[in-house]
Amino acid sequence: MDAKTPPPAQRKRELPKLPQISRRKLLIGIGAGAGLAIGYAVWPRRVPLNLAVREGETLVNAWLKIGANGRIAIAVPQAEMGQGVYTSLPQLLAHELGADWKMISVEPAPLHPVYANRAMAEGMAAEAPGFLQGIVRWAATTMVERYSLQLTGGSTSVAAYWEPLRTAGAAARALLCAAGAKRLGVDVAACDTANGFVVAPGNKKIAFKDLLADIDPDDAPEEPEWRPDGKGPFLGQPMPRLDTPAKVDGSAQFGADVRLPGMIYAAIRGVPHGAKELASAQLPKSARKGGVIGLVTGARWYAVTADTWWAARQALDLVDPDFEPGETMADSLAIEEALDTALHGDDGTIFESSGDIDEGLGAGKRIEADYSVPFLAHACMEPMTATARFESGKVEVWVPTQSATLVVWRVAEALGIAEQDVTVFPTLLGGGFGRKAEVDAAVQAALIARDAGRAVQLIWHREEDMARDMYRPPAKARLRGAVNADKKIGAFDIKIAAPNLGESFMSRNIPALASGGDSAAMLEGALALPYAVPVFRAAHVDVPTPVPLGYWRSVGHSYTAFFCESFVDELAHAAAVDPFEFRLRMMEEGSREAEVLKTAASRGAFSAVSEDHIGRGIAIHKSFGSIVAEVVEVEAPSIEQVTVKRVSCVIDCGRIVNPDIIKAQMESAIIFGLSAALHGQVRFTDGEAEQLNFDTYPLLRLDETPEIDVHIMESDAPPSGVGEPGVPPLAPALVNAIFAATGERLRDLPLYRY
Repeated sequence: MDAKTPPPAQRKRELPKLPQISRRKLLIGIGAGAGLAIGYAVWPRRVPLNLAVREGETLVNAWLKIGANGRIAIAVPQAEMGQGVYTSLPQLLAHELGADWKMISVEPAPLHPVYANRAMAEGMAAEAPGFLQGIVRWAATTMVERYSLQLTGGSTSVAAYWEPLRTAGAAARALLCAAGAKRLGVDVAACDTANGFVVAPGNKKIAFKDLLADIDPDDAPEEPEWRPDGKGPFLGQPMPRLDTPAKVDGSAQFGADVRLPGMIYAAIRGVPHGAKELASAQLPKSARKGGVIGLVTGARWYAVTADTWWAARQALDLVDPDFEPGETMADSLAIEEALDTALHGDDGTIFESSGDIDEGLGAGKRIEADYSVPFLAHACMEPMTATARFESGKVEVWVPTQSATLVVWRVAEALGIAEQDVTVFPTLLGGGFGRKAEVDAAVQAALIARDAGRAVQLIWHREEDMARDMYRPPAKARLRGAVNADKKIGAFDIKIAAPNLGESFMSRNIPALASGGDSAAMLEGALALPYAVPVFRAAHVDVPTPVPLGYWRSVGHSYTAFFCESFVDELAHAAAVDPFEFRLRMMEEGSREAEVLKTAASRGAFSAVSEDHIGRGIAIHKSFGSIVAEVVEVEAPSIEQVTVKRVSCVIDCGRIVNPDIIKAQMESAIIFGLSAALHGQVRFTDGEAEQLNFDTYPLLRLDETPEIDVHIMESDAPPSGVGEPGVPPLAPALVNAIFAATGERLRDLPLYRY
């Protein structure tokens, strides 16, 4: 890829650095950005719009441009990593605009407050006490806008941009209709848009491209009106994906596809987890051959540069590094012991409580159990990579990233340059799952390029990608519950011991928001069960480890659903009630949760009775605003011989934008979750990961993949997440099915331990 091929989408204007103040002050006290209210038909007055406009293009508003050839370019602020945002988000705008789908194209949005992901502020507000949520939401939104925070994560893409993109399309439609009405000599009220034309009674029509010179900003409506529900060809329809043709013909550009004039390559290795900073590293003279150029070192890594990546990779093994072990090197046995001690000790913070837990547990048939999950790697098909060019005190970075904002901040800081001197060209991502919200590869590539004086492409080899991941944290849970006389849950108590993921991520990426200790975020998914439970308590105790932690697909929900829904099955068994009926009797009749559960049970032919070693398990969980229930069917003559035959999945994600994308995401999440439940774990010895490739960290094989049935519930609720909610119910439904088939209860993942 030539350096000038992609638009310089992410050149950062200069903004003040994040202040080093407390999280509380940041969320409640900030107010300097409160004036950044962004209109859709007119440009922001305080911050000039920076969407690149090429020759022959007309900027209609902040979200779209129309070319003289009729091509419509839509700015998308979210990273495309296979989840379909380069299709679903344009659908929102195209629906309101009345565009011709064949003329739609996509380009990355630049960094600007108008494109900030405001849904991230909702996540911050959700952690605050109820009486503070309003002010926290306002303050967090102000912060997100002020710092142009673009971040793809938390299954927020459609929810965050549902309103701005539809409003942008409606505003553009109003402008084009006003221009078309004048040209066609009709009342503007009689005009509409369809297939790229302004249309009017009497078969009159005129193409968008022929009206560009006639658009009058004064015709912009104060409050653009959306189309009535059901009107329009795109919303709720399985429109063809816009990124598919380029991926089929090979022209799609991922991180490692970048090619720059005079570019060299780099391979890298980091120090063990828990070790002190790298003291030195030596590349033998004998290794400086076959295109090998030299050695570059950072605080916690060393890299070899060469004319080819393979030459750099081979020479990397010849480097002699010198580092001093830290006081606490990553060791799985020690970490597990610390988790056990914390779980059964008196430390921890109660984040949710109703009723007297001791009284509640004593008022019925009581059971208790301990559960555990391990460290997990992201294992993206595309390992970490970035390409950088440093010239005249400025740097350009080509990188598959979930947050160009964070890349700008951290690269500028690492190089000691101004943020406006960092330009980021986002590429497609070969998988993300939260790993590529991290910016380590981009920072390393920039530092190596500065040292080498040439453009450099850094590619982590697979073993390095696994060894230096930012892992899903391990967690152990102690659950206690009681079944009352009505054969319902009378009391439910959960305590989770786990390291604080948020502190680990924030300390690397947004230090001002880093906050250690016990955290409600580590209980997400366990703080609000989908059942009416009169006595409830949930607590977390932080267990620090030297292993870096990162956001992993469905984050805390990935383990809280396993803990809670598996234990609910245990309570159902204790009550001698069918697990489906047990859950349903504690739900409000006609609620979204109840309807999803009933539909899943029906489609999955759920039965608590095992026959011929066939067992079915059911689980339901709400995450990222969506409700998902799954029924897993297994054939299991024994605990060592488990075959997953079928998974039935039902999701209520609010308004449907593209059903094909939702279905694909559910299928992907089920395969992702099943890989982890059957095989996924990373263990550490002396600071090093033991699982370094797919031989010891296997992904689900084709012959292991079950039949998958996905059903999407019709809903008038606002759209919610689909990228992650399919993961959490899988593991509990699986172990519940295994119990139904074998009578053995599994409380520790993965099923097959290496």
